[in-house]
Amino acid sequence: MIKVGVAGYGVIGQRLADGVAAQKDMELVGVADVAPTLSVRALKEKGMPYDLYNSLPDNQKLFDEAGIPISGTLEDLVQRVDIMLDASPGGIGAKNKAIYEKYNKKAIFQGGESNSVADVFFHGYANYEKGVGHQFLKLTSCNTTGLIRAVDCLDREVGIEKVAITIIRRVADPGDYHRGLTNALQVDKAPSHQALDLMTIMPHVDATGILVHTPVTHGHIITVLATPKKDISKEQLIELFSKHPRIRVVKLADGFQGNASLFRYARDLGNPRGDMYEIALFEESIVKSGKDIMFAINIPQEAVVIPENMDAIRAAMEMQTDRLEGVAETNKYLGLGKWIQK
Repeated sequence: MIKVGVAGYGVIGQRLADGVAAQKDMELVGVADVAPTLSVRALKEKGMPYDLYNSLPDNQKLFDEAGIPISGTLEDLVQRVDIMLDASPGGIGAKNKAIYEKYNKKAIFQGGESNSVADVFFHGYANYEKGVGHQFLKLTSCNTTGLIRAVDCLDREVGIEKVAITIIRRVADPGDYHRGLTNALQVDKAPSHQALDLMTIMPHVDATGILVHTPVTHGHIITVLATPKKDISKEQLIELFSKHPRIRVVKLADGFQGNASLFRYARDLGNPRGDMYEIALFEESIVKSGKDIMFAINIPQEAVVIPENMDAIRAAMEMQTDRLEGVAETNKYLGLGKWIQK
């Protein structure tokens, strides 16, 4: 049983903890955070299902005043696990790396850290084998994670020469106020980092892209224009995407009009926090221009990277050294692909 700890109990950290707890071949030893945040207070009110460790001992008084039990420090947690999932704010994970190195522990970092923090820039489906046995892996961002799922799915079937993407990006997570109240769209300088990151993971694909910030909080939409090496029909595309356990093909005609429809559907399914691990691909968005393919996908930014983090644990700890075996175990425990028509 692989023992896992989570550093940072925020938007991603909460979901990482739940993801590990769902894996029958892993044990969640505990989570660590720096203060009694709302997420930590909710953990207490739920009866402390996970042991909590203090990442900043100088703040112990704050936890005591809030009546939140502490099981030790971050260093204590690191010593009790085989591998850490670091979901700390960008830049903090790089500092935590010194602790992981001190105790010779493995760690997985999130998309907010610089690529230099890790040995391998990792994606479960696209380059699983490259992460096998390495000490430090770094995940791609939420947008890049979902984008690579779709491009990799196509690439393995027909080969992809190049892609051009437009990202319609939510401005902040639900509950965040740090971006202020806005009524504007903002265009980033091209190419977007997601296109560059895709080429880092899949260097044989030529990618470029534009990113537009939008004043919404639930999900990103990405349009993809892909040039395949072999022609493929729209019907074949739908069949291919429909078989992928982390891609849910949805129809506008069924009421899936966009990000809000998908968030509502996740809540109607009873998913905790309204989370979805899978990206959604809008069937009616699939069009062809000659051999080129265009389609649109929805990226549920709060939870989409959780499966790939579980894959990263499996690769780093050599639980499964084969790509398909590793992702299949993750999918099984997270219930991914259960909507696929048999």
